[in-house]
Amino acid sequence: MTKRDFYDVLGVPKDATTDSIKAAYRKLAVQYHPDRNPDNKEAEDKFKEAAEAYEILSDPKKRQMYDHHGHQGIEGGGFSNVSDIYSAFGSIFEDFFGISVRDGMMNRGDDLRHDLTLDFREAVFGVQKEIEYYKSVVCHTCGGHGAASKQDIVTCSHCDGTGHVRRSQGFFTFETTCSHCGGKGTIIKKVCPSCKGSGLLSESSKITVKVPAGIEDGMRLRVREKGGEGHGGGPPGDLYVSVSVKPSDTFIRKGKNIILPLAISITQATLGAKMEIQTLDGGTKNITIPAGTQFGHEIRIAGEGVPQVVGRSRLLRGDLVVLVQVTVPQKLSHKEKDLLEDLSKHLDDPDKKMEGSAKSFFHRLFD
Repeated sequence: MTKRDFYDVLGVPKDATTDSIKAAYRKLAVQYHPDRNPDNKEAEDKFKEAAEAYEILSDPKKRQMYDHHGHQGIEGGGFSNVSDIYSAFGSIFEDFFGISVRDGMMNRGDDLRHDLTLDFREAVFGVQKEIEYYKSVVCHTCGGHGAASKQDIVTCSHCDGTGHVRRSQGFFTFETTCSHCGGKGTIIKKVCPSCKGSGLLSESSKITVKVPAGIEDGMRLRVREKGGEGHGGGPPGDLYVSVSVKPSDTFIRKGKNIILPLAISITQATLGAKMEIQTLDGGTKNITIPAGTQFGHEIRIAGEGVPQVVGRSRLLRGDLVVLVQVTVPQKLSHKEKDLLEDLSKHLDDPDKKMEGSAKSFFHRLFD
């Protein structure tokens, strides 16, 4: 595979200064670091490619050979794995981030969860909520390296700072993580008194979360980079806000529509009526109950339901559905009972021509 020009890899001109080359490499190292791009082979290859370019262009002699003879003018070169890059440029990464690569450089922060309870209307129309939670932050005392001082960080004598131990068995050579330093390459003689060697502290944090209109119970919001802080310049984790919605005493949500159960009397259902109902946003609407209305009849009011964003800016609302529920009196006075019995005889008269729906209603009522 043909190698790209090292200046193109770093994005610098051929007369770039050493500081410009170092700054360009730092930017690429952060962008393509394996901890920021887990299981991303393409990012890992770019990380190695940038390291190889920096290895040549940061060395005056190698850079001169490369400028005169190109890739053919340099022997070998390249890195077979990320560990080799850490070994070669450990001090460089320490300059970049103020911490040794073996001390956990570029570790991504933890993802966190926060539970948020909303009122029914808050979920429907959206709201801004200030939330408070605890997250890990880099220790202010030691800067994240976990030692009482940088002088208390020493190179592991068992692996000579590589973090790995090699041993031979026959024709094969095996490489294992150093058991003394845990692969860090360094050992802390005296831990930081504030973080006890972890490099992190737990602190309270407050942020304002914008809850979009129409969010439903059980959904969650992702707030990028508001989780735990990363180690050694690594990116912070994300905060996931899990939403629960309190039920309403008046309304029932069904997708983008709002159901309003409405109880009416037998006479209102039979004779019809005009009524005033409450809408979701606190206003009122006048509706007409048609004569002969049956139990379960729906009256739909367009545009009074749940707001939903369509595209980037267009806002549409569902409908308010009034669900009619005819109530039957449980206790009747003697006079009311006599009146209903007379009405029943009148309606049940076979000579009376009456619509089947009305017959059906009163038959069910008296049955």
